[in-house]
Amino acid sequence: MRPYSRRGMLSIGAGAAAAVSLAGCAGLTGSDDASHADGSGGDTGKGRSDAAPKPTARPIGDGSTAYTGKQPHQPAKPEPLQPGQAPPQFVVFSWDGAGEVGNGLFPRFLDLAKEHGASMTFFLSGLYLLPESKKRLYDPPNNPRGASDIGYLTDAHIKDTLKNIRRAWLEGHEIGTHFNGHFCGESHGSVKNWTPRQWRSEIDQAKSFVKEWRTNTGWTDLPALPFDYDKELVGGRTPCLLGQDNLLPTARELGWRYDASSPGGRQVWPVKRQGIWDLPLQQIPFPGRRFEVLSMDYNMLANQSLNSTKAPAHNYPGWREQSAQAYIQGFKRAYKTNRAPLFIGNHFEQWNGGIYMDAVEEAFKHIAREKDKGGDVRLVSFRQYVDWMDAQRPEVLAKLRTLDVGQQPAGGWREFLKATPKGSGAPSSNAA
Repeated sequence: MRPYSRRGMLSIGAGAAAAVSLAGCAGLTGSDDASHADGSGGDTGKGRSDAAPKPTARPIGDGSTAYTGKQPHQPAKPEPLQPGQAPPQFVVFSWDGAGEVGNGLFPRFLDLAKEHGASMTFFLSGLYLLPESKKRLYDPPNNPRGASDIGYLTDAHIKDTLKNIRRAWLEGHEIGTHFNGHFCGESHGSVKNWTPRQWRSEIDQAKSFVKEWRTNTGWTDLPALPFDYDKELVGGRTPCLLGQDNLLPTARELGWRYDASSPGGRQVWPVKRQGIWDLPLQQIPFPGRRFEVLSMDYNMLANQSLNSTKAPAHNYPGWREQSAQAYIQGFKRAYKTNRAPLFIGNHFEQWNGGIYMDAVEEAFKHIAREKDKGGDVRLVSFRQYVDWMDAQRPEVLAKLRTLDVGQQPAGGWREFLKATPKGSGAPSSNAA
């Protein structure tokens, strides 16, 4: 498999102290072996529906996917916050690319999620289910047919990717999209320059590679993916966090519920853009530095080793701890103050000796311990998070948005939200 293409862009962050950070390339190939084994789908509600899929699957199309019933291990239906009730602390761990390349990272993090009753979001690159021998089926906008800035997977790795994506969904995780060829930079072919119509073509192709892997590979001895991708796919993250403005009209047209492509977000309660929840990577504290860093492994690397993925090993222990503490301090800041959700993005990679995977695991375990202590901490997927947001009253969300980064609610949560009008309890699906 060819090496990944890695690019970053300089982003000036807003806030009390404007932070300079590198908004990393948000999509790589990787090992697809993390397992959410107990199927606990994240605590977005007091209870959870753990009904297993119906035993009889209904094939869709060529049988690459199948309807198997309601997704298992999902939280109970979310309810609006009551007057004076503190909001939960939501944390979303997401993975760009979600391809299995034999390094065991996909199952490693699925197992970690299973152990702690968490859900995650996997942004699958459609090309990771397309054999390189069939690459001319891909017609990327403004690029030659079959071109890709990430490598096609081997047949063995495609099979492993299918296995892990299947497992992830059955264990309650979300399968989003990272699109296909990962074209970044400033060239004409970059996703930065794609029109809404071209985004529609890219999405249609990404979906087709998932929905028609059986036809494209000729494999008949593997089970179908256990979901209807047309209904499952409700959000994504663009390559290198580029092109969101022209993506959003298409996402709205397709009925998507969120987009996670914004760079330089802050730890505040999110808003909708063009009717779509805008859920960005966020600036979080970077221990020992005067600026903040975006909440993704690549951005840690870009600031620590200037984009080198194989820096001198004597740096690794300090960089690993700095990265872990960045996530942990970002969590603590929100949890102790405005309770804004924390969004973390990563890749199944082994840069700089694998220190970023160790760092995200350390941070995950720290956050999970807070949940286990009885705090209202919820490790969820993006889809589960927007389910909760859409269940809230607009006036409550508006009040939450008045809290800045690290700002505590005046008088505590009971006082801060006590005067919020009860209203009719109507959900805020059209909140701005």
